[in-house]
Amino acid sequence: MTERLVLPQQAGSRLAGKIARDWAAAVCAELEGGESYRVTIRLRPGVSTGAAVARLGFDVWYDWTEAWREVGVADLPGIEIVAQRVVVERVPVDAPVELIATGLDAALAAVRQAGGTTPMVGLDRARAVARRLRAAGAGLAPGTLKGACKLSDADVEVLADAVTWLAGHPDLSGWTARQLPMPGMHSKWLEANAQLLREVTGRDVLEEVRPRLAVVHLTYVDPTYLATGGRRHDAWTTGDVHDLAYEPRTVLVVENRDSRLWFPPVDGTIVVEGGGKAAASRLSDIPWIRRVENVVYWGDIDADGFVILAHFRRALAAPGRAGEPGRAVSSILMDGPTAQRYAALGVSTDPDGRPIPPSSARLAGLTSGETAAYHTVATAGPAEFRRIEQERIPEDDVLIALSAVLAN
Repeated sequence: MTERLVLPQQAGSRLAGKIARDWAAAVCAELEGGESYRVTIRLRPGVSTGAAVARLGFDVWYDWTEAWREVGVADLPGIEIVAQRVVVERVPVDAPVELIATGLDAALAAVRQAGGTTPMVGLDRARAVARRLRAAGAGLAPGTLKGACKLSDADVEVLADAVTWLAGHPDLSGWTARQLPMPGMHSKWLEANAQLLREVTGRDVLEEVRPRLAVVHLTYVDPTYLATGGRRHDAWTTGDVHDLAYEPRTVLVVENRDSRLWFPPVDGTIVVEGGGKAAASRLSDIPWIRRVENVVYWGDIDADGFVILAHFRRALAAPGRAGEPGRAVSSILMDGPTAQRYAALGVSTDPDGRPIPPSSARLAGLTSGETAAYHTVATAGPAEFRRIEQERIPEDDVLIALSAVLAN
């Protein structure tokens, strides 16, 4: 064992680390009437003999004992400094060997007194949150309490009211997630906090509600079909009785509406509007998309565009809900050469004039060319541009790129 003398500030820092790890469990135990939080910090591990003291140095030893005498931690309620005798230079000395803190408040007081960095733990608020949720009937565990304490006071009230409301509503199948009449709750709150709500109630609300049907807007671009004079634009709703104008061989997913509405003719192709980051969930279980020979994605060259591509590709690679096999997804005009070729069309601000930020997201499943383009626009360093919008790329170039993918 390494011989070491732990100074008061070092002991305070170690104690602070234990509090940061344990506070939620301790608060839950308090609420249940369990034993008080108790933690021990060893103050001189491996130093139990005069010989060990001599190896460290007598000056170091006396400075250490003086530091513990002056700091006054032992005078705090709930704090005990355990002493143990050691013979130093032939003189028996009762010197500190352990610091024992009983109770969270005592432990925090010891950290402050010893000069350690106080952990960012609001015990009074944590206890209030725990009591509020328990009064509402919530199940509490340390991880759950930590999650709840990250909410604002207003959101804690929403969470508690949701627990109470759900207890009186065992059947949610008559509502979508957006229709749930929970007091004070909006749909974005539920989307952001569904996991926490599940932890405190044992119910997965998003699974219990009826699904919000996906509505996909699409454009027919097969020239043979268009020559019949049939409708060019259509919509497909999940679960509805609906037939496409023709069974496509290729589905091209785009993000910009203009790119879909005015896409030029291509044999056997339907152009689908992806819907941004929701594309993976909206499109991955559409049967006719699962059946086509080619699924191709074309989005903006920006951080969001590559996030959408990565998520969509991962969703299509997994089997569908009805057991359909996974599908590969190709991309067009989302690689390094494209970014270089159209750099003059790049922008670095959003429509409101705000700088487009870099992205630190690590995206799996991109090709080397896609990764190069992603790094170009997402880098934390200087970037020539942050976005090339897909609708600005010339139509002829889009057709050439799509034809090249379909030929492979």
